[in-house]
Parts: sequence; structure tokens; C-alpha cells
Amino acid sequence: MSMTQGSLLVVDDDRQLAESMADYLRSLGHRTETSFTARDAMARMKEYRFDIVICDVNLPDEDGFAVLEWANKAVPDTEIILLTGYGTIESAVDAIRLGAFDYLTKPVIDEELNFSIQRALGKREIVAENRQLKQQLNDRFGLANIVGHDYRMLKMYDIIESVADTRTTVLVLGESGTGKTLTARAIHQLSNRRDKPFVEVACGALPDTLLESELFGHVAGAFTGASHDRAGKFLQANGGTLFLDEIATASPSLQVKLLRVLQDREFEAVGGNKTHKVDVRLILATNVDLEEAVAKGEFRQDLYYRINVVTLTQPSLRERISDIPLLAEHYLKEFVSQTGKNVTGFSEQVLSAMARYRWPGNVRELVNVVERAVVLCKGTVIGLQDLPENMRRDEPAALLGAVTNVSAGSSLKTALASPEKQLIIDALESHGWNRQLTAEALGINRTTLYKKMKKFGISFERHLMMS
Repeated sequence: MSMTQGSLLVVDDDRQLAESMADYLRSLGHRTETSFTARDAMARMKEYRFDIVICDVNLPDEDGFAVLEWANKAVPDTEIILLTGYGTIESAVDAIRLGAFDYLTKPVIDEELNFSIQRALGKREIVAENRQLKQQLNDRFGLANIVGHDYRMLKMYDIIESVADTRTTVLVLGESGTGKTLTARAIHQLSNRRDKPFVEVACGALPDTLLESELFGHVAGAFTGASHDRAGKFLQANGGTLFLDEIATASPSLQVKLLRVLQDREFEAVGGNKTHKVDVRLILATNVDLEEAVAKGEFRQDLYYRINVVTLTQPSLRERISDIPLLAEHYLKEFVSQTGKNVTGFSEQVLSAMARYRWPGNVRELVNVVERAVVLCKGTVIGLQDLPENMRRDEPAALLGAVTNVSAGSSLKTALASPEKQLIIDALESHGWNRQLTAEALGINRTTLYKKMKKFGISFERHLMMS
């Protein structure tokens, strides 16, 4: 068997036995120290984090169980193997229950000790791998993965952090492509359910009959083709989070079932009579105006009130144009890493085109645009030629339209005023009408912004009256 080396501490008041054991362990390649009292052992464990401590139960000052109890709190990553000269099943059970990795009886056989140490080191490797995987999950799905410093996004972050570690149902509203799934993932990852399943269901992707079976499961014979029992997504998500996207597409009968699960946390599988109890945190999302759907009778009012506990509104990308360079850089790094291409950034023309584009597909569309640009880019800087044709022609077309509508005798300056005014209004909205931030985003000083606002008749009060 392949040997893994570690740092070990042998604790035994029999100095000759402790040194003999340490010599054997050093011969196997382990870094090994010795200690002869419980207090000295604890002092050494404070100074240096050992992988494993092999500790005798009978020590002159305190027993090995006291060392074990202290280590569980002070150095929880250290594995403890207890040794005893008169082992019983009861004491072995107590040792394992209190957190010891193993409990060996003296005289200890070398191979037995080595096998126990190798198992303990193997466990530490698995724990370290799990910790790394959890960190990767946090990096990929945590709040830091939602990019943006627009005031709407900052407000959303605050709500996410406040609601994450509760059982409260969350409703995420926003256009398609704004990142509602990322938000749901972040809520789960910040919660105390992070180690339990996160299950996602796209309600609009399945017909009603299949969706009900997908959510609640079915028993054999429930319908044609149901040859065996099948657990649904609610059971799969038990203890964790269930994310229901496009909830507005749910049929009236399914809405009734969802209301019951939300109220009573119980349901029956399709065709079954056994009631299942579940502990599931629900996050729902839609790009539909649910209040309007309720008014039209397309969505149950009681279900709407039940899911509308905490509402998060995901802003569209055109509402936060100041975040576009930030998002573009974020995804540029991601795709450069994936492709290995030497692309360092975007030209000023590209960033200008991105700021003026309306982004009907929101962040999802921006991700695709950046990926395409990285793949097509022949140099180190992404240029206009690397953007899709509709983005390249969008700004010239807008200007051409403005010029075409100019009456005889009007100047080009007048024609350009309309898109400039709209750009300033968009920037002001994106920054909550904070003029300092807006000026910085537009690359002009605050005095210039004031003059342009006055020139175009832009004011917050007038904008509210017109909107």
C-alpha cells in the first residue's frame, strides 16, 4: 500500500515506549515528536498543528479523554488516536463517540498502528478535498459571482444577505437573461442549507402533466409509461433549496398543489396516497407581472400572496449601464482562461457600442457577445469587427435615423442631441440620479454634466412627471 507521510505527536508517560514508537514512525517517513504529559501535549498542539496525535489514556496529570475533549475545540482538524492498556468495548465506544479517530489496545502492533495512521491521514485528505470543493462552490455560486456596483444591485445584495439564512420563500422578478438563477444559487450558498441539495426546475420547459410528476414524483402505474416509482424534485431537494423558474407557467391544478406544499410542507406523488413531509426552502422566479396575471385570473391570488413574502427585482442590463464594463471584463477573464487566448481587453469603440446597445437578452446576451468576441479576436484587444453585426450597426443606425428626421436647415449638432440626451438620462437612472457617479461613468466632469442637463432640460422631477 502507498504510504502517506504526516506530522505526528506521540503522548505517553512511559518515556521508553514513547521514544520507541516515535522511532518506528520516523522510520516510515513521518515527522514525529514526543510528549510525556497531557499539559505539555496541549501546549505543543497549540504551537504546531499536528496531523495526528497518538495519546495514551492514562497520563500523570490529566487523562487522554481530557486531551481529546480539549483538541476537539482547540484543534478540530487534528485526528486523535487513543491508546489504553486495558481496553473495553464500552471505553472504545465512548472514545469514538467523543470524537477519537481510533482506539487501540496496548501492546500496540506496529502494522495495526500504521494502518490506523494511514486511515486517519486518508480522512484528512478527503476533508481537505471537500473543503476545497466547497470553496469552489462558493467561488462559482456565491454572492461574489453576481457582478455589479449599480445602486440597484447593491440594494439587491443587502436583501440577499438578509434573507439567505432563513427559511423564507423568495420571489425573484426580472426579465429573461438577467441572472435570476445566479441569484437563487447565491441565496442557497449563503444559507445554512449550502451543504444540502440545490435543485432547479424550469417550469416552462415541461408540459403540465410531466411537470407535476417532475415536482412530486409518481408511483408505478400512475399513467402510461410509469413502470416504476419515481421520486420528484421536492424529495430530491429535501433539506435544501428548490428553485422553480418561470413559475407563472404553472397550470391552475399545479398551483393548488404548490400552495399546499408551501403551507403544510407535505404532498402526495402522482397516483399515490402516501403523504410525504419535506423540509424545502422555495425560491421562485418569473419574468411575468404576477399582479397583472392575478388580475386576469391566470394566477391564483392566494398562491401569489403566499410566495410574495420577500421579492427581489433583478434589474435589466440597460438599467445599469455602468456595470457593463465590469461584467464584460469579468467574462473576458473567464473565457480567456478557458480558451488560452492572449486577449487583454476591449477598445474604447467597443465599450461605447456596448454602453449604447439596448441588450434585449440582458446579461446572458452579454456573456455570449464576449465569448464570441474572444473566439474571433485576432489581436490582443477586442475591436468593433469582433462584435455581432446588430451591435455594430445599432449606433450608426440610431444616428442616421436622427439625421433623417432633421428638417431642412437643421444642423448635424441638432440631430446628435437626441441620442446624447437619452444616453445622459440612461446614465442618471443607472446611478440613482447621483450626478457625481453619473459624470464619472460618462467620463466628464460634474460641471459639464450640469450644463448638459440644463441644455437638454433634464431634471429628476420632470423625468418623474413624464415617466
